[in-house]
Amino acid sequence: MHRIFTTSVASVYPHYVAKVERKGRTKAELDEAIGWLTGFDEAQLQHHLDAGTTFQEFFAGARLNPHASLITGTVCGVRVQDVPDPLMRQIRYLDKLVDEIAKGKAMDKVLRGGPSRAGSTG
Repeated sequence: MHRIFTTSVASVYPHYVAKVERKGRTKAELDEAIGWLTGFDEAQLQHHLDAGTTFQEFFAGARLNPHASLITGTVCGVRVQDVPDPLMRQIRYLDKLVDEIAKGKAMDKVLRGGPSRAGSTG
């Protein structure tokens, strides 16, 4: 089992926030992307952070977005779409979304087929 599976989301989350904020993006954008991927609203995400939920538990309770498979590219030199372990792939999806936000990618592009795209006028 990979060590990240039993790592708490709360221990990594501040690093995600710092990464996006360093690049001029917001915690709200990060939370929106996490919500898009997992189906968790703000209160549910905060509950997981407060409870010390592991990545394994976090994704076990998630309703993964049906468009998550559209997340492709590399994270740490690994092609996200080629990761064989489903849980590790989901963690890499999250890493990739964080990277894309930090790189300044527009949120409608980050949220592939997500709420900010559906029915959007611009």
